[in-house]
Amino acid sequence: MDAGIVGLPNVGKSTLFNALTRAGALAANYPFATIEPNVGIVMIPDPRLKAIAKHIQTQKITPSSLRLVDIAGLVAGASKGEGLGNKFLSHIREVDAIVHIVRCFEKAPGGEEITHVAGPVDPIRDIEIIETELMLADLETVEGAIPKAERAAKAKDAEAMARLDVLLRLRDVLGKGKPARVIIEAHEFDDPDHRRAFKSLGILSAKRVLYVANVDEDDIHGQGKHALRVRERAKEEGMEVIPVCAKIEAELAEMNDADRAEMLAGLDLEEPALDAVAHGIYRLLGLRSFYTCGPKEIRAWPIHIGDTAPEAAASIHTDMQRGFIRAEVYSVSDLEELGSEKAIREKGRMRIEGKSYVVQDADVCYFLFNV
Repeated sequence: MDAGIVGLPNVGKSTLFNALTRAGALAANYPFATIEPNVGIVMIPDPRLKAIAKHIQTQKITPSSLRLVDIAGLVAGASKGEGLGNKFLSHIREVDAIVHIVRCFEKAPGGEEITHVAGPVDPIRDIEIIETELMLADLETVEGAIPKAERAAKAKDAEAMARLDVLLRLRDVLGKGKPARVIIEAHEFDDPDHRRAFKSLGILSAKRVLYVANVDEDDIHGQGKHALRVRERAKEEGMEVIPVCAKIEAELAEMNDADRAEMLAGLDLEEPALDAVAHGIYRLLGLRSFYTCGPKEIRAWPIHIGDTAPEAAASIHTDMQRGFIRAEVYSVSDLEELGSEKAIREKGRMRIEGKSYVVQDADVCYFLFNV
């Protein structure tokens, strides 16, 4: 699962990407600093791993991770090829969700002017520029596909009729200036034929969004006028917003643990805002974690909410899903309470689960399989 960082040029996208992925150098201060997308791995902070390691000795601890893509800055007219519009749209089509960086700072630390391609700082205008370009690109895709779908539907084939129905409903919603995710969240395409037809279209405005408000150093909690407007917009859309001072987070990312803790204390922060962003992206992608434990490694594995035990086993190796027999399962809270797997078994807390079991967040699993 991939999340794509998007935003207008010079809003702090690459700075945030570098801090999240510990990539190092900051982006240049000019439009289109990112031409080809950079791809990095984001490790998901997880205190439960340390809790497990207190009771199970191991050589290695591995947290969950996800791929993050830093996508080229977009300008108005991207759907018609302006700027790097075509590249932007093709790259965003390939990710599963969007992390939208919105500029909520006036000047860089030290008073440096950072050019805003659209004029004065206005986060809602910036959000609407990108949202509009995604919807215009989607509308072009939909209108171009309708004539062929109408011809195919004349044969009364169920899949062809479902595809036409999807296209007509999308045209109606997009034509009213609403993103396609309005339809998805209303569960209008839940049956298999409609779901397949919709997925094949690669609709951009259907992707869920996490807003990241890039704030001034004196507004790290995101209570300034610009950040509050983004909060209001996110609430209206049922989306989440996380305030981040990308400059501070970039500095924190380069520090050792002791210096980082000292700086956080000085800022009255319990943890880096990037940890909140990482968890926000995890939620955005609909993921949860289960764990495997052993003397060689304690590891967190990302799975989709609703995945069954065989599907979770496949995240380790597809052979484990193919030959799945059963899973032995307990929770991290069981381990913290009882202190050892031996005690968990003795107390009857080690559960035997079959193929229909839906793996829960914080499950510790052992999979039995035969191929």
